[in-house]
Amino acid sequence: MLESILTLIVDSVAAVLGGALLLRFWMQVVRVRPPSSIGQFIFQLTDWMVKPLRKMLPGVGGYDWASLIGTLLVILLAVAIDLAVMSHFVPQYLVLLSLLRLCEWIFYGFMGLIIIEAIFSWVNPHAPLAPFVHALNEPLLRPLRRVIPLVGSIDLSPLVALILLRIGLQLVSTLLLSAA
Repeated sequence: MLESILTLIVDSVAAVLGGALLLRFWMQVVRVRPPSSIGQFIFQLTDWMVKPLRKMLPGVGGYDWASLIGTLLVILLAVAIDLAVMSHFVPQYLVLLSLLRLCEWIFYGFMGLIIIEAIFSWVNPHAPLAPFVHALNEPLLRPLRRVIPLVGSIDLSPLVALILLRIGLQLVSTLLLSAA
């Protein structure tokens, strides 16, 4: 029981920190400026890791590679602790499970952003965070919106994106686990 509690704590802390690092990277990719409260939270939570990594890995191509590498380091550490707690520490599993967790965080992060945008569109489309979330989702939803017509006045592209992301996650998980 103590092992599962420790694993829960490690995974929760890693998910918050890794999610903030991934969001920081994605905001740089889509060139969106976060609202001050969100930006302040993300930068204060991640600066201790990103700033030293930037000295070794400067941004190339306009991307914040230090945030992405920081995410990988957080995942590697969390998975290593999880494996050590379960007494199954094998380096091959460490790399494989870390890649799987990275893919899960990315896919679930995009799914969460799409769900948040859908909720904003139903409840309060003029919410202060709505334009920020919309800008984060735009690169994913724009290609689908070109193909999927509106049904009445309802945009079904978020639903299709959720299904495609879930299929993508299943495919990646199957491929990575079959490599084990």
